Amino acid sequence: MNFIDGEVLYVNKPLHWTSFNLVSKLRWRMQKTLKIKKLKVGHAGTLDPLASGVMIICTGKKTKLIESFQYQTKEYLATLKLGATTPSFDLELAIDGTYPTEHIDRALIDKVIPSFVGEIWQVPPVYSAVKVEGKRAYDYARDGQEVELKAKLLVIDEIEVIDYAADILKIRVVCSKGTYIRALARDIGLALESGAHLIALERTRIGDVSLKDCWEIEDLVTHITNISEV
Repeated sequence: MNFIDGEVLYVNKPLHWTSFNLVSKLRWRMQKTLKIKKLKVGHAGTLDPLASGVMIICTGKKTKLIESFQYQTKEYLATLKLGATTPSFDLELAIDGTYPTEHIDRALIDKVIPSFVGEIWQVPPVYSAVKVEGKRAYDYARDGQEVELKAKLLVIDEIEVIDYAADILKIRVVCSKGTYIRALARDIGLALESGAHLIALERTRIGDVSLKDCWEIEDLVTHITNISEV
């Protein structure tokens, strides 16, 4: 591996890690191995700490490829809890509202889900890294300030219902860059005339890169450590 000329690495981001943590750990290990003080390392598409799955890491001169990877189609496996909402639309924050679910059955879900396929307008979560007047939206939210986020036009290629039981809905989503699966969970809850939030998320594919192509982080760190010549 030649990290200075550039490598493209596929990594399974662990649950609870930030994307920044993952890049920082790999950069530090590469710099130690190469005995250098600086090295360009970046990722092609952020994953929330409560999500796991495919991340593409680029080093050296191949960081120029990051933008092209970001625009590739992504696939996710998402698990939604119906009947309850949180301010962050996931498990980061506590439940702030509960709603009836007695009227929801598989027939209603199968009727509602197709309405999200194709071009849709989506308002990003307030607890997100979207910038408003140079400040991250989550900074406003954590300071208790209201902020208005503009809807963005996205493309969802596919949504497949994997399972539904006991108010737990599992779906597979294939979508474009910029799609917030947390916001999709919110919108599905609203469309079902209830509420919903995300309780698990795994990115299973970016473009042609799937989980089977990915390094586990500790295996990759060990591999980098053992490189004697780059």
